[in-house]
Amino acid sequence: MIQRTHLPIPTPPRTGLITYDAKDPDTSYPPIQPIRPPDGAPNVLVILLDDVGFGASSTFGGPCSTPVAERLASNGLRYNRFHTTALCSPTRQALLTGRNHHSAGMGGITEIATGAPGYCSVLPNTMSPIARTLKLNGYNTAQFGKCHEVPVWETSPVGPFDAWPSGGGGFEYFYGFIGGEANQWYPTLFEGTNPIEVTGTPEEGYHFMADMTDKALAWIGQQKALAADKPFFVYFAPGATHAPHHVPKEWADKYRGRFDDGWDALRERTFARQKELGVIPPECELTVRHAEIPAWDDMPDELKPVLRRQMEVYAGFLEYADHHVGLLVDGLQSLGVLDDTLIYYIIGDNGASAEGTINGTYNEMLNFNGMAAIETPQFMADRIDQFGGPDSYNHYAVGWAHAMDTPYQWTKQVASHWGGTRNGTIVHWPNAIRAKGEMRWQFHHVIDVAPTILEAAGLPEPLFVNGVQQHPIEGVSMMYSFDDAEAADRHETQYFEMLGNRGIYHKGWTAVTKHGTPWLLVGVDKPAFDDDVWELYDTTADWSQARNLAAEMPEKLHELQRLWLIEATRYNVLPLDDDTASRMNSDLAGRPVLIRGNTQLLFAGMGHLSENCVLNLKNKSHSVTAEIEVPDSGAQGVIIAQGASIGGWSLYAHDGKLKYCYNLGGIKHFFAESEGPLPAGDHQVRMEFDYRGEGLGGGGTVRLYVDGAEVGTGEVEATLAMVFSADDGCDVGLDSGSAVSPDYRAGQTAFTGRVKGVQLAIAEAAVAENHHVSPEEALRVAMARQ
Repeated sequence: MIQRTHLPIPTPPRTGLITYDAKDPDTSYPPIQPIRPPDGAPNVLVILLDDVGFGASSTFGGPCSTPVAERLASNGLRYNRFHTTALCSPTRQALLTGRNHHSAGMGGITEIATGAPGYCSVLPNTMSPIARTLKLNGYNTAQFGKCHEVPVWETSPVGPFDAWPSGGGGFEYFYGFIGGEANQWYPTLFEGTNPIEVTGTPEEGYHFMADMTDKALAWIGQQKALAADKPFFVYFAPGATHAPHHVPKEWADKYRGRFDDGWDALRERTFARQKELGVIPPECELTVRHAEIPAWDDMPDELKPVLRRQMEVYAGFLEYADHHVGLLVDGLQSLGVLDDTLIYYIIGDNGASAEGTINGTYNEMLNFNGMAAIETPQFMADRIDQFGGPDSYNHYAVGWAHAMDTPYQWTKQVASHWGGTRNGTIVHWPNAIRAKGEMRWQFHHVIDVAPTILEAAGLPEPLFVNGVQQHPIEGVSMMYSFDDAEAADRHETQYFEMLGNRGIYHKGWTAVTKHGTPWLLVGVDKPAFDDDVWELYDTTADWSQARNLAAEMPEKLHELQRLWLIEATRYNVLPLDDDTASRMNSDLAGRPVLIRGNTQLLFAGMGHLSENCVLNLKNKSHSVTAEIEVPDSGAQGVIIAQGASIGGWSLYAHDGKLKYCYNLGGIKHFFAESEGPLPAGDHQVRMEFDYRGEGLGGGGTVRLYVDGAEVGTGEVEATLAMVFSADDGCDVGLDSGSAVSPDYRAGQTAFTGRVKGVQLAIAEAAVAENHHVSPEEALRVAMARQ
């Protein structure tokens, strides 16, 4: 009997007679027994879509066609009371560990981590991920797509890689992206922990959704070809349908005209379909649209064509994602393993996203930099045909997000109400679930997936992993409900909290309070937590949280508020922290900082460096100095670039000349260029940026130097104050992803010479005598920071 509560499983000691000569007839030793899970352990496929609300997919009554989800549901189970945490990183950490997000240190996204235990983004070593548990019990494991659980100071090539999927996350193979979102046409990807360059282009048909599906199919085929007796665990987490909503035009065009009557009418239609399908009870009420969300009829007429196109693009994106899930499912069927694979198809890691502003956006980074006013109706109308394409970075309007969460109130981030946390989920496992095409009405949460997988595999919850005693799993297995539609709920209590929005569910009752509005990102005064207004709902009789009973039942409300406080204390929710601006600032938040001091040295071959791994040049004077070797044929290509077509900067050679481009949110490009070409040989090239702004986002003067001599100047009217991109990084010797400058094309950016090294400098370090930096001194200063 194998002891599986202490992992790794100890190697059995050698016992019995030890002979001197292997030819001795008494020589005997057992054959090597590879570790395998118990007989009957299934393959496991967990599919987690991104930013899809309960009312989006046709499987749960929505307008976006999801025939693959419907096919799996018709041969499996639909859960209509399955819940997430209201935000991506927290949901994913909870899914992979079976613990509540604050218990697992992920009370927010990794970019706003603080020193508080519930918000540090560091997974305690007492909570081993389910992938590691399965791997140590003999499963092959792989993850594809989005990983947004790596602490931001650990995303560089030097690691540590403990939180990376194939580092310490328990996955033997990873292919995907590390940040919160990805450009689907020009993604920043890693294979394992190694950055890779995508060679395909949108013109050639490249799209990341198709790419990751191909990689998953290849891995599963290889696994079954080489280790057919081992089950697999595959975590398939597309970037779809998180912004940017990128999809081939023909998929968006399938929905042309379907949303012409707007989001209010769409909510009504979806609500009716949900009742027809039986995914909500007959007595359910459609919740009222809040005053903060505009009515369709109140939107400007000149903007409505753009708004319609936003929703067409989104719907096409969701159907396109479901189509590729179908290719994956078909692959399992062709291998003959579909019926013995436990599939979770979780349609969204939170509610639909309302982070696209009231009007939606062509480039969501503009809003994150406080520049949403640039996107006037005319601005977006001029680009209507580009929404969803390679030149866009689009997101739909708040009204569409609200409609995608029908019949519930609110959206992503708002953990208080079901619109932020209820996600339709399908479970498919023909060899073990007798029921087909049925609905399951039990209350469940994303922390219940891990214990379900363990029970399905016949594996115990580990007590020790790598010598560390484990914190008990906080979810409950869902297997009791697989073949018993009438089974009583076993997950009876669940707290919710995100960015100060909070709620508690207990035996059919919910007490909730909304604290902040998702699309109001900058300069908003939030109330004191004790001033938040709590609501009370009896969800056994009021499915959608439509009738607030707080005034009628104050004692019941107080009872649940007290229970929320108890649960919040139990699971590291306290202290509450709604100061997002301070949490974004690493100097105030209390998280480690990778780059210290006023300079940073980078070398050829370094790339995919996230903004948290690069010296912050924003809102201040700075310099970029590079030692390069120019070939006899002349210089061409990128010396160093940061960002993408949606915003950033690049120092490069164009037509032999030294050139600098500042990309202001994809709206304007500012240039400085040398008068003559770079001569062959070794040279030092330098860009100095003299910042003139008194606050954030100011402009400045750019000066270019070659070997200390000024060769060109230029003016930058304004700059991006907060962020260039969520996932596009800094590269030396090329510009990966979409191109920062219109002077060159993506995929054709490599410097034709040699980049020996680059120094970034701010403050007093940005000033150099005679505009020349001694390479030896630059190295000495950089090393002095260590």
